Amino acid sequence: MAERTQERERDRERERPLPRIRLDQPRVRRPRFLPEYDPEAFGRMSERIARFLGTGRFIVWMTVIIIAWVVWNVSAPDSLRFDNYPFIFLTLMLSLQASYAAPLILLAQNRQDDRDRVNLEQDRKQNERSIADTEYLTREIAALRMGLGEVATRDWMRSELQDLLKELEERREERDGLFPSEGARGSDVPDR
Repeated sequence: MAERTQERERDRERERPLPRIRLDQPRVRRPRFLPEYDPEAFGRMSERIARFLGTGRFIVWMTVIIIAWVVWNVSAPDSLRFDNYPFIFLTLMLSLQASYAAPLILLAQNRQDDRDRVNLEQDRKQNERSIADTEYLTREIAALRMGLGEVATRDWMRSELQDLLKELEERREERDGLFPSEGARGSDVPDR
């Protein structure tokens, strides 16, 4: 009887509709077993470390530490030495430092490559805008030149007015030749 009751409950659970997923609300965060970190903060830290590893200061300090290590382990009494002659512990420490430095330097280079890629893309877009602006201005200047060809310039107006003045003088001379008495009766002041 208990088995039949359990079977009925299982059947009812199978028949129940699944809960509806709401898209207007954020999901409930699942617990994570791995530690969380901020990739940007980690990237900035790796860049600082890589920048320090690439300086002369780092090389000087590393040289001073290695020389002190070797001098201490060669000249100190046997009871105070912590790394005897083949300097295995020093080799291990340098290998550990190198194994952490290489990925940090690569991470810093990748971030720099990403920044360079973004800057290159922005420069390319700026160049495209500059070329488009230059082409637009070139077309505008060409249109203005074509328009100026149709516009009366000062020199053209001056030559036209001189031509009209000559034509008026010629007509006056013709008129004076035809009607001489009219010129004698006119005023003493010449026309302008």
